[in-house]
Amino acid sequence: MCAAAIGMVAAAASCTPTKKGEYAKGSATVFCDDGFKTILDEEIAVFEYSYPEASIIPFYVSEKEAVDTLLANKTQAIIITHELTKEQIKYMKAKHKRVVRTNCIAVDAVALIANKDNPVGQLSLSDVGDILSGKITRWSQLAGSDTTSIKIVFDNAGSSTVSYMRDRFLPKGTQISDNPNAYAQKNNAQVLDLVKKDPDALGIISVSWLGEDLSAARNIPIDRRIDDYNAQNDTIASELTTEVNIIKISNPTESNDFSPIGYKPYQAYIYSGEYPLYRKVYMISTASNSTVLHSFYTFVTGFAGQKIITKTGILPYHFPQRVVNLK
Repeated sequence: MCAAAIGMVAAAASCTPTKKGEYAKGSATVFCDDGFKTILDEEIAVFEYSYPEASIIPFYVSEKEAVDTLLANKTQAIIITHELTKEQIKYMKAKHKRVVRTNCIAVDAVALIANKDNPVGQLSLSDVGDILSGKITRWSQLAGSDTTSIKIVFDNAGSSTVSYMRDRFLPKGTQISDNPNAYAQKNNAQVLDLVKKDPDALGIISVSWLGEDLSAARNIPIDRRIDDYNAQNDTIASELTTEVNIIKISNPTESNDFSPIGYKPYQAYIYSGEYPLYRKVYMISTASNSTVLHSFYTFVTGFAGQKIITKTGILPYHFPQRVVNLK
């Protein structure tokens, strides 16, 4: 969709005053990192079914593009893994007369995945850093006798997942794409598909793409899913897919007595911090109160919207701790 069309959609958002507890009508856009596509697609599906006169149009882009679009006032909502700077918030108020609302909606984990036939079941954080930097280049350096090169696969150079791993493990100014064994795909779906097929691939992906519960839920009629999302009952932690080898990550440090135990990115281990590769996810809105986009913002940060996130495999930020216990 061109910039002009985006502007028309944004302008179509309803300005009809709404009372507390009511939801506005109209259309609006949300720009979101592709890593969280599975979450946003389900949030939109449930919201639009519940409020048929509301329409949310998603665009899956890099974090930089999402922020740039918000700052240009071409959308009024984005989902990214960091807050805006103080300067950006001041700019929105001075330039566009927009008040910025920021709400942490989830805690995501970055997962490392391999083919089901790959014997490597666990890596330490130092192993991960050595793989990304090119110190470790072959699977035989980790386990088994496979001397083929480790093919690092990620979604795209501008994604939040790649930025997180780069900033966590590589020297400033270095890119994961500098590694000759690193290969960019267009999105997380392509990363997952390639790892399923290629025994030499090591995928870097948001764990929200690996949750089995949401995949199963989509086979259930949406009206029944909505009943479940609104039910005030306990929710078990999401199961992760068995279609790929989800690698355990260990982080031996003085604080845990240099424990070699590795953890998969289950919700309980994200919550406890035992799974070390995690980051917060924020929904940022500049929409006025009486707009469809503010209604959607309220929905995502409310009970049903947060319960949807429990189905994806990542950790909802505004939800009782008891829903993520995992033994």
